[in-house]
Amino acid sequence: MSDRHSDAERQEESRRILERVERDSDSFLWQSASRARDHFAAREAEGDDWTELWGKRIARVLALAAAVILIAWLVAHFTGSGS
Repeated sequence: MSDRHSDAERQEESRRILERVERDSDSFLWQSASRARDHFAAREAEGDDWTELWGKRIARVLALAAAVILIAWLVAHFTGSGS
């Protein structure tokens, strides 16, 4: 009986260790990239309205493009290479 109990305890401990290793092995960069991908793909959008889904996707990509252009312009402006 104690062999079964100790075997079950060992299996439970091994499972917890493997879960912790899996959780800790995910890097911050990988998690951030995954969240960004899900955000720009509008995975959290509710409903079956395809126009709403594609509208969110397009708006998010345009917002990202605008942010990149603004940052590039600001860098060019403050470094003196812009007009």
